[in-house]
Amino acid sequence: MKTLIIIKPDAVQRGLIGEIIGRFEKIGKILGLKLLLMDKERAQRLYSVHEGKPFYDELVDYITSGPVVVGVLDGENIIKIAREILGATNPENAVAGTIRGDFGLDVGKNTVHGSDSVKSAEYEIPIFFSENELVDR
Repeated sequence: MKTLIIIKPDAVQRGLIGEIIGRFEKIGKILGLKLLLMDKERAQRLYSVHEGKPFYDELVDYITSGPVVVGVLDGENIIKIAREILGATNPENAVAGTIRGDFGLDVGKNTVHGSDSVKSAEYEIPIFFSENELVDR
């Protein structure tokens, strides 16, 4: 099973890439990893499930505001496990020890993204990675 993870601009700007990747390495195998500036089209595809909601434009503007790190994790039950270490979407509700609980600033700058289901992961991963960019050895 695979999941997409994104270290968002606020975390990249604060120098948290290594700390966050280290936490992900403890729960799954990294198959791909990229540092990039997300363009608007890619951001709109990623957040298409939120199109029409009041916060959609803010999501797109934020995720394109600076560099992000995108990655693919593999492992048994990885989506559920990754969601647990991400913590609640709103950092104010996230438990200490989770990524958002430790580093999240607010619901808009919550440090990380993770696929929330197998269907989402299957949709999100190809937005950033082709099959030949994922290494499973």
